[in-house]
Amino acid sequence: MNTILQPTTTAELQEIVTASPRLCVRGGGSKPGLSTPAAGATAVDLRRLSGILEYVPDEFVFTAYAGTPVSQVAEELARHGQYLPFDPLLVGRGATLGGTVAANTCGSGRYRYGGVRDFILGVRFVDGRGQLVRSGGKVVKNAAGFDLAKFLVGSLGRYGILVEVSFKVFPRPRSYLTLEFTYPSLAEVQRAIFRLAVEPLDIDALDFEPAGKTEFRLIARLGGLEAGLPDRTGRLEEFLQGEGRPLPQQTLLGDGEAAYWREVNQLAWVPSEASLLKVPLAPRVVPVLDARLRSAVRRYTAGGSVAWLAVDDLRAARNVLTDLGLTGLRIWGPGGDPFVGSRRGMLLAQRAKRALDPSARFGEA
Repeated sequence: MNTILQPTTTAELQEIVTASPRLCVRGGGSKPGLSTPAAGATAVDLRRLSGILEYVPDEFVFTAYAGTPVSQVAEELARHGQYLPFDPLLVGRGATLGGTVAANTCGSGRYRYGGVRDFILGVRFVDGRGQLVRSGGKVVKNAAGFDLAKFLVGSLGRYGILVEVSFKVFPRPRSYLTLEFTYPSLAEVQRAIFRLAVEPLDIDALDFEPAGKTEFRLIARLGGLEAGLPDRTGRLEEFLQGEGRPLPQQTLLGDGEAAYWREVNQLAWVPSEASLLKVPLAPRVVPVLDARLRSAVRRYTAGGSVAWLAVDDLRAARNVLTDLGLTGLRIWGPGGDPFVGSRRGMLLAQRAKRALDPSARFGEA
């Protein structure tokens, strides 16, 4: 049985690190594929290191403990008409700020505004020697040098345990509108996306997913002032009609629109028994991947730059990803190595590991 420790101060966390030969970090437990400790490892639960430390609405920046639930941050930002535009995932399931950074889990808003790396300003973390390390700062303009804050995005806690994180935020759009279009093939939906990418339409999110045997559904989200949305919607519809497409099959507004995106960002579309893989990829690879994994439940976000695959046969998915030179991150599913497929950048990962966690307290690189 694994030991579970819950530090309440940074000093306690440092003591835990220096006293434990093998550690696994977890926050709200919303991503069990990444936070299930290996046999014999000490689990460090950060939920008692929680709370917003500093928030300056006029400067659009905040600092909080890594164990802070994203929902708490979102509520405080909303009081000032602000938000994290990259759409942190699994907010309703207890996702924490540290877990969001460590897993690099962005939602559909990444399409227009960028992901976690584009909004994180600084971090404080405890490395494998138990030292408290600071990188970046609490303002948008920081000193030059190696940006450890951005390096730790997607690091899965393998180089250190995040204690504090600082983010910049944006004003939240007053209103949203979502349009859904159905295309007869993947090739046609991707052709529309490539054309939309160079049009001045300011689309907040652009996702697509299978909608039948060969059909695909394109989902476009627009945000801004309510008075301006009809004109922008008309321009988007006019553009797609010029491409030979019909008017949208569905238009979502108000509470229904907000509920739809909450469900998407909660990953409610994923079957309960499936393993969920997040796969970054070039859009040109999507047709090959989709053809080989038709049995998976799929959704493509950020205009096709990220594939989300809910698979029953993890071995088959691993073989496909390896053949295509892709790396999948197992968000949900059995414990063990969270990487599925091939991995690149190992030389840098190993060098960072030797510098930050030479005793491999946080597992392998």
